[in-house]
Amino acid sequence: MIYIVRHGQTDWNLEGRYAGRKDVELNAKGIEQAQSIYNELKDVKFDKVISSPLKRAYKTATIITDSEITTDERIIERCNGELEGKLKEECPQNIDFNDPNTGLGIESIIDFRERIFNFFDEITEKYKGQNILVVTHAGVGIYARCYFEGEPEDGDYSSYKIKNCQVVKYEND
Repeated sequence: MIYIVRHGQTDWNLEGRYAGRKDVELNAKGIEQAQSIYNELKDVKFDKVISSPLKRAYKTATIITDSEITTDERIIERCNGELEGKLKEECPQNIDFNDPNTGLGIESIIDFRERIFNFFDEITEKYKGQNILVVTHAGVGIYARCYFEGEPEDGDYSSYKIKNCQVVKYEND
């Protein structure tokens, strides 16, 4: 089974800021959320734990499990370029994040999806039949769901967004 968890809440999540690659910490609620997931998953023996290297994801992983944690750059959040650190209402409203030519230094959606799909291609093959915990971010979670579930039928990718410390599970046979 592959367990995908989005990191716990940060102050930037609360404020509505684009974090992207900015390395922000969990807040007190984020730590509580991770502790709750620890209780939910405490009876699962993870054969492999992989986390984004960003503090908010890695800290979440250390709270959820005592297992050894490997970091992988492929599941780091999408670079939001000039938007990082800004409140969403401070940014242009007409940005199409699914446009490969978004601009503003935002990582291309093609490159972003490719690295996520590459990651899941590798772990589903390498760790077939094992319990894998993957701790990552909202954007990565959307395309992880695309990988396992296919594209959203209505084209609404935001419907695939994983909430802070939500767990989604997929068979790994």
